[in-house]
Amino acid sequence: MNRRERRAAARRFQKASIGEGSTASNSQTANEPSVSDPAALYEAGLAHMHAGRHLDAQLCCQQALKADANHADTLHLMGLLSLHANQRDHAMEWIARAIRQDPKPEYLASLGTTLQQQGRYEEALKALDKAVQFSPDDAELWRHLGDILVQLKRFDQALLSFQHVLKLDPHHQDALYKSGALLNQFGRYEEAIAHLDLSAEVLPNHAPTLQARARTLYNLKRLEESLAEGRRAHQLDPDNADTCNNIGAALRLLGRDEEALGWFDKALEIRPDSVATLDNKIISLFSLHRFDEVFVLSDRMKSLGLNTSTTLWNVSLAHLLTGNFEAGWPGHEARLRLPSAFYPKFPQQRWLGEEEIEGKTVLICADEGLGDTIQFVRYVPMLAERAARVFLAVQEPLQRLLSGLSSVSQCVPMSAVSTLPAFELHCPVSSLPLAFGTRLDTIPSATSYLPSPARSHVQAWQDRLGPHTKLRVGLVWSGSPSHTNDVNRSIPFRLLARILDVDAAFISLQKDPRPDDKALLEQTDIVELTTHLVDLAETAALVSCLDLVITVDTSVAHLAGALGRPTWILLPWTPDFRWLLDREDSPWYPTVRLFRQTATRDYAAVLDRVRSELLTLISAR
Repeated sequence: MNRRERRAAARRFQKASIGEGSTASNSQTANEPSVSDPAALYEAGLAHMHAGRHLDAQLCCQQALKADANHADTLHLMGLLSLHANQRDHAMEWIARAIRQDPKPEYLASLGTTLQQQGRYEEALKALDKAVQFSPDDAELWRHLGDILVQLKRFDQALLSFQHVLKLDPHHQDALYKSGALLNQFGRYEEAIAHLDLSAEVLPNHAPTLQARARTLYNLKRLEESLAEGRRAHQLDPDNADTCNNIGAALRLLGRDEEALGWFDKALEIRPDSVATLDNKIISLFSLHRFDEVFVLSDRMKSLGLNTSTTLWNVSLAHLLTGNFEAGWPGHEARLRLPSAFYPKFPQQRWLGEEEIEGKTVLICADEGLGDTIQFVRYVPMLAERAARVFLAVQEPLQRLLSGLSSVSQCVPMSAVSTLPAFELHCPVSSLPLAFGTRLDTIPSATSYLPSPARSHVQAWQDRLGPHTKLRVGLVWSGSPSHTNDVNRSIPFRLLARILDVDAAFISLQKDPRPDDKALLEQTDIVELTTHLVDLAETAALVSCLDLVITVDTSVAHLAGALGRPTWILLPWTPDFRWLLDREDSPWYPTVRLFRQTATRDYAAVLDRVRSELLTLISAR
C-alpha cells in the first residue's frame, strides 16, 4: 500500500473514531468506539477485517494497544492480520503474546494454523491438543486437530478426530467427507460410502466429496456408479487430474480401454508427470495389445525418472505375454517391491541362479498366488539335482499336497517357515524361471509333475460321485474377488447355462461361490460336494476322478494341468502372461486347451465354442 492509500485509511479511521468535523473536545458519538476503549476498538477492527479492510483493522488495533498494550483479543487480531499478510513470524509473536495474556482455545487454534503454514506440524499438534483440552466440545477444534494429524500422516488418529467431530455434530460436512476418504484409504469401503453419501446430502455439489465417492465406488466394484460420480466431479472441477485419472481407471475395468486412454491423456495434460496416470495408461495400452506403445511409453518414463516398481512389473508382463522371456523375467522381479508383496525378509542370500549351490541348503518360498506356486514348483526337482537339500514353504492349502514331492527335504506352511532348520540360500518360487534362464523352448513341461493323490482319497471321491456312466466334467467359473483382474477373468454362473444341457455329469469345483451364483447353482443338477475340499490335496483327488476340467484362470486350472488332467481354460481377451497370445495350447501344461475371448471380449461366444467341443467329445465316447 502506497503513502496516499495509507493516509486515506488513516482519515477513514479518524472518521470512524471521532466523527466527521469533530474536534478533540467534542463528545464521542454514541455509535463510534472511543479511542480509549480497547474492547470497542477491537470490535471495530474485527469488523474491518471481516469486510476485507485490513489496514483499517490494523489502525484500530494500534489505537487499542495504545490504550491497553496487553489487550489479548487485539493481540490475537494483529496475529490474524499478520497471518493474512503472510508475515508468519510476526503472526507467531502477536499470537504468542495473546496466549500469554489469556490462553483461549481460539488463540491456540490460530497458533496451530500459523505453525501449520510454517510446516511445523508437531508443534501445531501440541497447540491444538491444548485447545481441545480447554474446549472439548468445540467441533471445529477437533476438525482442525484431524487436519494436522493428516499432514503428519497419522491417518488412524486423524480418523478418530473426525469421528469425534461427528459425535459433536453429526452433519459436519467436512468431517463426513474426510472420514469417508480415510475409511476408503483403510479399505473400509462400506463405511466410507455411508459417510460420503451423507456428506453429499449436506453439500450436494462438493467436488472433493464426489471424487472420494467415485474412488470408493470403484473399490466396491460399483464401476458404473463410480464413473457417473467421476463425471459429475469433472463437471464441477474440470482441471483436476486425479478425477480424470479415476474416470479412466473405471472405464478400464469396464473394458472400455479406448475411452480410458482419452481420460488418461486429459489427466496428463493437467499433470504430465503423474506416475499413477502413466502406469494406468500403460495398462490400457497393454489391454488393447498395443505393446509397442507400452514399451515406448515405459522408455520415456524411464528417461524422465518416473518409472516405478509398478511400471517395471507391468512392462515385464507385456514382455512375458508376447514371449520375450529374456526381457520379461528380470522385470518380473519388480513384483517383490510392490505394496502387495508378502515375501518374507530373510537374512540369508537370495539365489537367482548365479551362484553355485552344490552341497548347499536352499529354501524355496511362495511369493504370489496358489496358481503361481503350482506352476513354478516344477523347477524344484531341477534344483534338488544341484543342491544338497531343498526346503519348501508354501501356502497352507498346498502344504499337504506338495509335501509329497520326493525332491523336497521338508515342506512347511509359510506360517511355520521360522521352524525350518538352517539354510544358506533362499529363492522366491516365482523367481525360479529367471534363475534357470527359462525361454519358450526350455520350459520344463512334464505332463504331470505333482505327487499323485493318495489312492484312498481318490477312492473316497469315486464313492461320493457314484457310477461313472457319463463324461465327468469339473467346473470353476470364478476366482478370488480380490484379484486385480477378477472383473475380466471370472464369469457369472448364469453364463454356464450355455453348456449345461449336454449329456454330461457336471461337478462343481467352485469354492465359495458368490451369493447370486450360489442361488442359481442350487437350481441345477450340478454335483456340489465342495465342503469336502478342505485343501488342494483333496481337490487333486477329486480332479483325478474327472474326465475333464473346465475352468477360468484360477489355481484349479494350474492344479489340473500340473496333474496332467485334460483341462480347458476360459481366458479373457488379454490373459495372464503365462498363457501367451494367439495359441490354443500351453507350453507349460501339455494337457491344457485354451479357449480365448476375441476382441469383442464376449464370454458367451467362448462358451458356445466349448459346448461344441463338448458335444464332439461326448459323441466320441
